[in-house]
Amino acid sequence: MPRLVVGRHKAAPRRIVLRAPVAYLPAMNHDAYPDDYIRRILKSVKTIALVGASQNPARPSYIVTKYLSERGYEVFPINPGLAGQEILGLPVHARLADVPKPIDMVEIFRNSAAAGPITDEALALDPLPKVIWMQLSVRNDEAAKRAEARGVEVVMNRCPKIEYGRLSGEISWQGVNSRILSAKKPALAGRGVQKLTINRPQ
Repeated sequence: MPRLVVGRHKAAPRRIVLRAPVAYLPAMNHDAYPDDYIRRILKSVKTIALVGASQNPARPSYIVTKYLSERGYEVFPINPGLAGQEILGLPVHARLADVPKPIDMVEIFRNSAAAGPITDEALALDPLPKVIWMQLSVRNDEAAKRAEARGVEVVMNRCPKIEYGRLSGEISWQGVNSRILSAKKPALAGRGVQKLTINRPQ
């Protein structure tokens, strides 16, 4: 009768699964943003989806759309009730996914509760936006955490028009203190109606 020999079996080689690195952002103090943080964002983004756009010239979202467009940003108004129409000659889209090119920044002109689902809609885009910006009085810390966990920078309770005007020096034309001291000459943004740019030497 043959003898049964019990020996060690070689273990199957372990498979190593490589996963894409998760972007990491250091914790941001959303109560006080450094000027360099805001300036870098406004200088780096080119395409902006403005959620909550209005056709009413008296509404802040209309004014901000006009201002940002005049400063060289490509603005995509988002409003499902106005989809297919135009605001300031810009085609209006129903949702972020309808924008025909990658979005650098999502500007939220909705209330704080609505900012959560809009942030999630933005985080479903491919590629992801670089920035989620919530307008004055709009703040949703949980949504901000979800965005930052995906490597998306967040600004809350700020207006990009006001911040651009403050950092460029335009806002001082209206007698408003920009809180910026600089010996450097402000830079004009092209020809035509006089306006300043944030692209002056640092």
